[in-house]
Amino acid sequence: MNPSATDPDTVTATMPQAAVPLFRFARLLRHQAFPIAPEQVTTFIKSVGLLGPRSMEDIREAALATLAPTPDRREAFDRLFRLHFFGETPIVEEVEDDEGALARDQGEERNRHTRTLRQEEGGSLSSAAEQLAMRRFDEASPSGDLLQFRRALPSSLPIRRSFRTVGTPSHGQVDLRRALRMIVRADGDVPQLPLRWRQPVMRKVLILIDVSGSMKLYTTDYLRIAHAVVQSVPRAEIFTFGTRLTRITRVLRIRDRERALARAAEKVVDWDGGTRIGPTLLAFLRVPRFAAFARGAVTIILSDALERGDYTEMEAAVRRLSAKSFRLSLCTPLAGDPRFQPKTAALCAIRPVLDDLVDGSSVKRLTDFVLSLGRPPPASTGAIRRQTHSGKR
Repeated sequence: MNPSATDPDTVTATMPQAAVPLFRFARLLRHQAFPIAPEQVTTFIKSVGLLGPRSMEDIREAALATLAPTPDRREAFDRLFRLHFFGETPIVEEVEDDEGALARDQGEERNRHTRTLRQEEGGSLSSAAEQLAMRRFDEASPSGDLLQFRRALPSSLPIRRSFRTVGTPSHGQVDLRRALRMIVRADGDVPQLPLRWRQPVMRKVLILIDVSGSMKLYTTDYLRIAHAVVQSVPRAEIFTFGTRLTRITRVLRIRDRERALARAAEKVVDWDGGTRIGPTLLAFLRVPRFAAFARGAVTIILSDALERGDYTEMEAAVRRLSAKSFRLSLCTPLAGDPRFQPKTAALCAIRPVLDDLVDGSSVKRLTDFVLSLGRPPPASTGAIRRQTHSGKR
């Protein structure tokens, strides 16, 4: 049983009959813009089985604990629970939409510079409405730059001192346990004390890729870069977000790039749809296993950061990510225009907690920035840092 599978009908046909209403309730919440990760759906179904519920209130408490609706949406959650399990008269919860966004999300190609300038005007073209779609990637593009990127990446990322120590002949701390054993064996005669030092290890890399309609021109290149990162970095995690959150690390571990991207295209179901940056990032943070990926990691968000409507959830999520991460970077394709200024309300709110706000409009600029993360940061002098960064100490 896998509640996160792409086809809901296939899932319900293979799961126990008693679990079908629970899965469909989670699906109903998703359709009403509740940010729910697939792991939360699985945990909800398992928790009901462990409880052996004696009443509907037990199921409701399990849903509250595992699906974790925000306090401001608790009333809507209870209303949908009564609608689904008791058949009460529904009250439709409106989700704002935008005709311009729908036209764009249906695949209408626009000139890159015109699209960039229009999106900069407060995100008026972005949409929160969920629109599920599949993607097929083009044939392989020249990969010479990415091959060089893969080779240089392991030596270019930040490192930290691990808690595991190894013996060293000099420049370390005294290994007291080994020294005491040597003293006992040598009857107090130890010509040189043994030393140990904490072994350096590469920091984790977490990449969050926006796959909404406004990022359609860039997601293919971003996924190719993410594949190179996963192939080179032992502890790398890749997620996509649009209206849903999807972990694609496992499929990107496939060595053949085009096969890996084809598998990723099948796994992600919200390509080129609406944008719910705040709710999907909060869903990421609500799953403890996912939130642990960000702890002490180099976190890179590849997004235009154009949130639809209220941006408070996005601000809260980015602040929490910044607190967990060693370095938090936002790479936006909008910065490819020299006239770009981060003046939208959402960008102004999150900019103080970002370590980097850089240009993500091309493979060359993005890979150059990633390779610069391990170097000491030069001074930053512009409205945004196009090739510079400042890290947390």
